[in-house]
Amino acid sequence: MATVADVQDEPGQPPALTSLSLAEAAQQAKSKEQVITPFDVSGGFDEQGKPKAIDYNKLVDTFGSQRIDKRLLERFEQVTGHKPHRMLRRGLVFSHRDLNSILDKYEKGIPFFLYTGRGPSSDSMHVGHTIPFEFTKYLQDVFDVPLVIMLTDDEKFFHTPKLSLKDVYKFSMQNAMDIIAVGFDMKKTFIFADTSFVDGGFASAFNNNVREMGKRTTINQIRGTFGFNDSNNIAEFNFPAMQSATAFATSFPFIFGTDPKKVAKIPCLIPCAIDQDPYFRQCRDNAPKMGFLKPAIIHSVFLPSLRGNESKMSASDADSSIFLSDTDNQIKKKIGKAFSGGQDTAELHREIGGRTAVDVPFQYLTFFLEDDDELERIKVAYEKGELQSGEMKMACTKEVQAYVSGFRERRKAVTEEVREEFMRPRQLTFSGMPSEREQQDARERRIRALEEELERLRGDP
Repeated sequence: MATVADVQDEPGQPPALTSLSLAEAAQQAKSKEQVITPFDVSGGFDEQGKPKAIDYNKLVDTFGSQRIDKRLLERFEQVTGHKPHRMLRRGLVFSHRDLNSILDKYEKGIPFFLYTGRGPSSDSMHVGHTIPFEFTKYLQDVFDVPLVIMLTDDEKFFHTPKLSLKDVYKFSMQNAMDIIAVGFDMKKTFIFADTSFVDGGFASAFNNNVREMGKRTTINQIRGTFGFNDSNNIAEFNFPAMQSATAFATSFPFIFGTDPKKVAKIPCLIPCAIDQDPYFRQCRDNAPKMGFLKPAIIHSVFLPSLRGNESKMSASDADSSIFLSDTDNQIKKKIGKAFSGGQDTAELHREIGGRTAVDVPFQYLTFFLEDDDELERIKVAYEKGELQSGEMKMACTKEVQAYVSGFRERRKAVTEEVREEFMRPRQLTFSGMPSEREQQDARERRIRALEEELERLRGDP
C-alpha cells in the first residue's frame, strides 16, 4: 500500500523533467526557466544556479490570461454587493479568462455554475490545498450557485506508478471529507470521484461529452500543451477530455435538467490554481465546436513551501507542508523552521529591516490573516526592523493554528453518511433550477433506464 511519504504529490511530466532533482538540474544547467504545469511547479534557477521565486506576471503573459485589476474588483463588488475576498484584494487570485462575462450574466439574472477539483495524492490534505476551496466557498456563497467538485483519482493513478486504484480511491474518499469540512452547502454541492462516478448509471451524458471532447482533441495538441512524449501512457493522453467534460452543464442532467439546448447555454466558472490552466485552454479551444460556451476561469497563486517561494507545498514532502492533520505543536515547529526574510542578527535586522517579499511566515499571513490594516502594520514594522523574525513567526503560527483548529472542529461533524449524501447524484437547489415537471420527467427516464439495465443483467448467463 502506498503511503504519503513515498508518493509524489505532483509527478513531473514529461519524464525528462523528473529524471533529475531540481538541485541536480541546476548543476547541469545553472540557468533554468520556471516550469508551471499540472505536473511540475518550479520557479527555475538564475545564472548562479540559485532557485528563483515563481514569476506570476510572466505566467499571465505566457498563458495569455488577463490580470484582475482594481477596476474589475470594483465591478465585482458593485455587481455582487459583497466585499472582495482577501485573496482577491491582495492579488492572490490574480488572473482570469472571461470573468467579465460571468459578471455580465449574473447582473442579467442568467444562472451559472462553479466547477473545481482536486487530484487526491494522499490521505491528508495540507493547508495549501484548502486555499482554492475556501475561495470557491466564498464564490458559492456570494453568487448562490451550484458547485460541482471533481476528484481526479484516476489521473493520479495514470501519472503515478506507485499508486494503485485502491490507493487513489481511498485518498479520494478521505479528501472528500476534508473538502466538505471547508463548509460547502450540501443543497448546492455535488462531489464525485472519477473512479466511481464515470462507470455508474448517472454518467452517460458525462461520458458522451468526454467522447465528444476526445474526438476534437489531437495528439499533437496534447503533446504541445502538456509536453507529453511517446513514454506517456495512453490514459494520460485521454484524461484532459475527462477533466474538460465537467465544465459543461449537459454532463449533469440530474442537476441542470434534460433540455440540451437550454442546458448547453449555462455558463461555467472554474476557480483553480494557475497550474491547471493548460487543461482548460484545451477545453476552451474545443467547447464552441461542441456547441458549448467556453468556461470562464479564475486563477490563484500557490501557497509557498515552508522552504521558500520558489515552489509550492507538496504532500509528498512533509517538511515543506502544514497538513490539516498536524497538531498545534507540529505547526509551531514547522513555522519556526520556515524560510525567513529576516537578517542574520537582531542588530542588523533592527538596522535594515526584514524582507517580506521572501519571508514565508509573512506570505502565509497574506493568505490567512483577514484584517488588512493589521497585515499592513505587520509588514511596515517588519520592513523597518521594529518586528523581529521570531515575532513574525509567532504571529503566523497563531493564525495558521486558528485556521487548522477551525477545520478540525468542522471535520469532526463530517461522517461517512454526510460524504455519501454530498456524492449522491441528485437535484441541487439553486436559482434557475429545472422545473418540477422537468425533474419528474428526468426521474422517470432514469427509472426506465435502470429497469432496462436490470432486465439486461437478469438475462446475462
